[in-house]
Amino acid sequence: MTRNYLPGVLAMAAVVVASNILVQFLYGQWLTWGAFTYPLAFLVTDVMNRVYGVGPARKVVVAGFVVGVICSLIGTQIMLQGDGFTYPAVTLRIAIASGTAFLVAQLTDVAIFNRLREGAWWRAPLASTLIGSSLDTAIFFTIAFSGVLTFLEPGNDVSWAGEVLPMLGAGPMAPLWVSLGFADWLVKLSLALLALVPFRIIVGSLTARTT
Repeated sequence: MTRNYLPGVLAMAAVVVASNILVQFLYGQWLTWGAFTYPLAFLVTDVMNRVYGVGPARKVVVAGFVVGVICSLIGTQIMLQGDGFTYPAVTLRIAIASGTAFLVAQLTDVAIFNRLREGAWWRAPLASTLIGSSLDTAIFFTIAFSGVLTFLEPGNDVSWAGEVLPMLGAGPMAPLWVSLGFADWLVKLSLALLALVPFRIIVGSLTARTT
C-alpha cells in the first residue's frame, strides 16, 4: 500500500465507522442518519478506481473493510446509556451486516466501474454506485434487522424493526425495517446522482497532481 492510497483508506474507514453508529439513530420516521454518510464510501471507491485503477481500488476496499470491522468490534464493547438502558455503541448484528454489505457492494462497484471505465466519464461511477448501493441496502437491512436472523445476536432485541406498518406510511403492509431499507435505498439513488459533481472535481484535481 503506497502513501498515495492512505487518504483513501482513512476516508473509507471513517465512513464505515461513522455509518455503523449513525444507522442506529432515526432521522424522521423512515430514515437513519447512516443513509446520508454511507454513500460516501462509493465516492471514495470510484475516485480511487478512476485515478489509480482497479487493483488499488480493491486494496482500498479491503483495507477499509478490515479497519472498519476492527473499529466496529471495538464499538461493540463500548457501552452507552440512554432512556434508562445500557447498550453497545455498535451492536454485533450491525457490525456483521455492515461488514458483509460493505465488502460485497464495494467489490461489485469496483468490478462494474472497471468494466465501464472506457465509456462516458459519468457512466461508470453512476452505474456502479446504483448497483452497489442496491446490494448494500438489501444485504445490510436484512442481516441487521430481519427477525429470521435473530440467532446472530439473541440478546439484541430488534423486534421494533419487525413491526408491520404501511410501507413509508402509505404503501402495502411491510415490516418497519423494509420501509427503512426502501427509504435508505431512495436516498442512496439520489446521492449517487449528486456525487457525480464531487467525483468529477476530485478526479480532475488528483489527475492533475499525478501528471
